[in-house]
Amino acid sequence: MKTRQATPDDADELILLRAVLLQTFDRGEWNDDWRQPARKSLVSRLGAAEPSMAAFVVERPEGGGLAACAVGTIEERLGNPHNPDGRVGYVFSVATHPDMRRRGYSRACVEALLRWYRDRGIHAVHLMASPDGEHLYTSLGFTRTADPAMRARL
Repeated sequence: MKTRQATPDDADELILLRAVLLQTFDRGEWNDDWRQPARKSLVSRLGAAEPSMAAFVVERPEGGGLAACAVGTIEERLGNPHNPDGRVGYVFSVATHPDMRRRGYSRACVEALLRWYRDRGIHAVHLMASPDGEHLYTSLGFTRTADPAMRARL
């Protein structure tokens, strides 16, 4: 299995995998209004000279698209005693096509993304884990936190 860094040419396949992921969580009415803005963001950010977003992918062994992906960003926050420069990695859109699961593809993509963060001097990486993904993330060193996370939709 070979992972590679995604390019803007992978945007359509990354959107397909994101839809697979989102449909596992969506409990409301589904619409595709998000696809074009997300595609535009992927094309722009993955193609930037100094990207603050990266995606790593595994192609289907038989060809014809992507089997899995992991996407992440570098965010700049204010520093703190544990992270003086305030730069934080955020992992999201870790997805494997249903017929490609249980082969280690997501693990390989996340490991490649973590190397990308290390190469850029990122020392703190955050993500939100589903129960299905928790074992993968804990095996890679992630732990549950006591952070009082909250969310508002504006």
